[in-house]
Amino acid sequence: MPTLYANQSANVRKTWILMTGFLVFIIFLGWFFANLLGAPEILFLAIFLSLAMNISAYWFSDKIALTMARAKETPFDQNPELYRIVENLAIAAGLPKPRIYLINEQQPNAFAAGRNAEHAVIAVTRGLLERLDRSELEGVLAHELSHIGNKDILVMTVIVVLAGFVAMLSNMFMRWTWFGGGNRDNNDSRGNAVLFAVGVAVALLAPLAATLIQLSVSRKREFLADATGALLTRYPDGLASALMKISADPTPLKTANNATAHLYFEDPFKGKQKANWMVKLFMTHPPVEERIAALRGLKI
Repeated sequence: MPTLYANQSANVRKTWILMTGFLVFIIFLGWFFANLLGAPEILFLAIFLSLAMNISAYWFSDKIALTMARAKETPFDQNPELYRIVENLAIAAGLPKPRIYLINEQQPNAFAAGRNAEHAVIAVTRGLLERLDRSELEGVLAHELSHIGNKDILVMTVIVVLAGFVAMLSNMFMRWTWFGGGNRDNNDSRGNAVLFAVGVAVALLAPLAATLIQLSVSRKREFLADATGALLTRYPDGLASALMKISADPTPLKTANNATAHLYFEDPFKGKQKANWMVKLFMTHPPVEERIAALRGLKI
C-alpha cells in the first residue's frame, strides 16, 4: 500500500536540479546564438533573462498559472460544500487548507499549484462542481492535495515558466534570423551555412526538449497522486469513477495551453489515449485506462 507523501526531498532536489539545468541550458543557448550571429548582446540578455525567469518561476509561477487559467478566488459563501470537502481532506492529510480558485469553464477539471503547502492553491472548473457527485469530487480534490503533500506542485509549477521560456528564447532566435539579424559578410561560406543550419535545428529542438521534460515529470507523478489520493479518501472507486466521467466529457477547455496542460487532473486537450509509444511520448497524462487499472488494483 502506498505511503502518504513519499520522496518529498527528492522532489525538492529535482526542482533545484531542474532550475539549475535550465539556467545552464539557456545560457548555453545564448552563447551559441551569440557566436552564431555575431551578436554578444544575446549572451548577456540570456543570462539576465535566465536569472529573472528562475526567480519568477519559484516565487510567482502559481500566480502565472492562475492568470493563464483565468481562475478567480472563490469565497466560502459561494461554494460552501467545496470549502468543507477541501478542509476535511486537508485535515486528514495533515496539510494547511489551500486557497480555492474557480475557473469559469464547463470542462470538468482541476489543478494544484504553488511553491509549498503554505502557499498552495487548488483551482477547479465550474464543470467539475456541476458534473461530479461528492465521492468523485472528493477523489479529484484528494488527488490534487496529494500533489501538494508530495511537493509535486513545486516542480510542476516551476516547469510552467521555465519550459515556456526556452520556447520563447528559441523563438527570439528565429525572429532575429528572419528579420536580418543573421546577415554577415561571410554568410555565403559553406562552413557558416552549416553552422547556421545547426543553429536553426537547435532553435527548433530546444522547445521540444523542454516539452519532453515537462511531460515526463507530469506522467510519473500522476500515478503516485492517484494512489495517495485513494489512500486519503479510502475509496479508490470514487477517483476511478471521476476519471471515467472526466475523460469521457467532450467539452473543450478554452483556457488550456501547452504551458499549463500538465498541471491539470486530466488532459485538458482531450487527446486520444492510444497505446502507440510515440503518442505516449507527447501525452501530458498517462492513459486513463492505465490510471483506472492501477486504482482498481489498490488494496486499501
